[in-house]
Amino acid sequence: MQFIDISTEQTTAFTDLILALVSVLGVVWIFKAGHRIDRQKTNIWSIAFIFLSLSAVLGAVAHGLKMPVEVNRLLWHPLNLFLGLCVAFFAIGVVYDFKQFKINKIVVIFILVVSIVFFGVTVLIPGLFIIFIIYEAIAMLFALTAYFILFIKKKLYAAKFMTVGILFSIIAAIVQSIKSFRINLIWEFDHNGLFHLIQIIGLLFLFSGLVKELRSRKIKIN
Repeated sequence: MQFIDISTEQTTAFTDLILALVSVLGVVWIFKAGHRIDRQKTNIWSIAFIFLSLSAVLGAVAHGLKMPVEVNRLLWHPLNLFLGLCVAFFAIGVVYDFKQFKINKIVVIFILVVSIVFFGVTVLIPGLFIIFIIYEAIAMLFALTAYFILFIKKKLYAAKFMTVGILFSIIAAIVQSIKSFRINLIWEFDHNGLFHLIQIIGLLFLFSGLVKELRSRKIKIN
């Protein structure tokens, strides 16, 4: 296989790889900070970002390499599955924080079933990425509301970092939905590449919020 020769697809693939790397480093950071303080929270968020890393790697392959159309189409099936599970575990993590570090198994099952339904829709209607944008938007709006409430009521340390991170994620999703969006920053980026760049900023806030919250409980324990 050869690298694709479309500039915006090249930058999309490259930013996908950066997104994957940042996600992996974030998982390591979260695990080191929290596996001895709250293993369940650490596992939930680590799984979410592992799925994000996997989807980003597949996205880099799908956007960056020349391949038969059928192969590219098939590649999007596991990619959509990983994206759906990433959003699902993100939502589970939000509920876990909002409920003060506990969650009902029925809620977990419900959220995972919704993610599987999303994946089923992407299989039945391939190539319609707006489905994921809607699915992600619902999850992000729910998360934004939850962390904003926690921030106002001061019930979760570093909730403001989570709120800002989610705001960046929502902005990224809006940018990605505007297919005509293009900008030249040394290299040319389209809506997908810009989505990745903005999302990376959001991830940095999310990682900081998660780590700060976990470490704050360590201080209280000590």
